[in-house]
Amino acid sequence: MLEVYLNQIASGALTGLVYGLATLGLSVIFGVCRIINFAHGEMMVVGMYLALMAFRWFGLDPLLSVPLVGAILFCCGYALQGALINRLIDVPEHMQFIMLTAIAIVIVSACLLIFGPDLQNAPLAYAYDSYAIGPFLIDKVRILAGGAALVVAGLLGAFFRWTYLGKSIRACGDNLTGARVIGLNVKQLFAFSFGLGAACIGAAGCILLLLVDVQPYLATDYTLLAFVIVIVGGLGSLAGALVSGVIIGVSEALAGLLVQPSLKSVFSFGLLILVLLLRPQGLFGRQQG
Repeated sequence: MLEVYLNQIASGALTGLVYGLATLGLSVIFGVCRIINFAHGEMMVVGMYLALMAFRWFGLDPLLSVPLVGAILFCCGYALQGALINRLIDVPEHMQFIMLTAIAIVIVSACLLIFGPDLQNAPLAYAYDSYAIGPFLIDKVRILAGGAALVVAGLLGAFFRWTYLGKSIRACGDNLTGARVIGLNVKQLFAFSFGLGAACIGAAGCILLLLVDVQPYLATDYTLLAFVIVIVGGLGSLAGALVSGVIIGVSEALAGLLVQPSLKSVFSFGLLILVLLLRPQGLFGRQQG
């Protein structure tokens, strides 16, 4: 019986890494631009559909399509920020919410028009393969998905830590006024940050296609899940998003085993309530003032 629980925990942790990668995109956008991306799940679904098209048209494995889809989502995010969202930086939050919700509705409607409402997937040759690692028997797709999510998250962390552009973006996020004073092009950095966040979301969508079927209305569920993860981890914390994703993934996996899969969201939102009560800034968030 213990092996069953260990397998569920391992599978949940690997799935949670993908959740965490998707939430990194939300954290990057909020941490720099101070805008909450309410079209988060919709962007992920777009990434899933792009990976699905690459698989059907070119036989490209969803993991191999990560750089291509990430680049496409980066360009879309950069253009969206430059054309629309930069105008909303200094407006009240409810106007930002309305604009991004409208963008989300447009994306869902476009996906319905192009792909229809039915569930679709990429029938991979290794979809039912498993690895036996000690006491664990883990699906190959989950190992590949978790490993790919770690690689992308590691590259993102290296970008912010060691590149001049990454350090400039961090400067904008930490002290916007100071960044303007030293001559940084804040609007351009905002657009790059939004594009980078969208690229992370698109990459997560490619990887998630290994684990779940895609349909347009899936977006709402993953937007809510991303908000839970980012609040539990701490708004604006990249490490918090990744660790919190693993925690939520494990809690959902155990909920599916101990109770029933349809109640897994109860555990996630219960954890959210607990964190808000005990540590409102999140596990890795900084206490304000």
